[in-house]
Amino acid sequence: MSRWIERVTLEDAHVRLEPLAVSHADGLAQAVADGELWRLWYTSVPAPGDVPTYIDTALREAVNGEGQAFAVRRLDDQRIVGSTRYCHADAANRRLEIGWTWYAAGAQRSPVNTSCKRLLLGHAFETLACIAVELRTHRFNRRSRTAIERLGARLDGVLRNHRILPDGSYRDTMVYSILDSEWPAVRRHLDHQLERSA
Repeated sequence: MSRWIERVTLEDAHVRLEPLAVSHADGLAQAVADGELWRLWYTSVPAPGDVPTYIDTALREAVNGEGQAFAVRRLDDQRIVGSTRYCHADAANRRLEIGWTWYAAGAQRSPVNTSCKRLLLGHAFETLACIAVELRTHRFNRRSRTAIERLGARLDGVLRNHRILPDGSYRDTMVYSILDSEWPAVRRHLDHQLERSA
């Protein structure tokens, strides 16, 4: 079977995105404990004890061709500091989503997110020939919305009552995207941000 999204390792001066594997479980459990990220009700971050299930689900999606999850390794100390993934892959329409992104508290407000998004977007547009890349977040996740907007993504709209969360509440999903025609300007913007942080 021909696969659109293959296992790939992406790296720059700050991070290495490694295809998620069972061997990343301990590092992810430590990363998620930094800031107790699973306690934020509007995120989909696993508790430390749920990391193996989180990895199993991501690996099944990869086998089914639905996406590819990554462990985020910060290169200055070689620590696993989070996870991100390509998901909702639609090869026929050359679209995908970058989602399930979370970082340890100690990696937030650092070059890590900008580096990850630069690598993922670059691969999506320049290797996979995407015509659009989506980024989605909960309406109440203001930090995530700000970070997505800072990348240069534009708001497409809101999917109201889009998902039922584990606590039974409904999620309104903010849908953003970057188009292939917008990528050159977004790439320049991200490169500039990374140069300033160097």
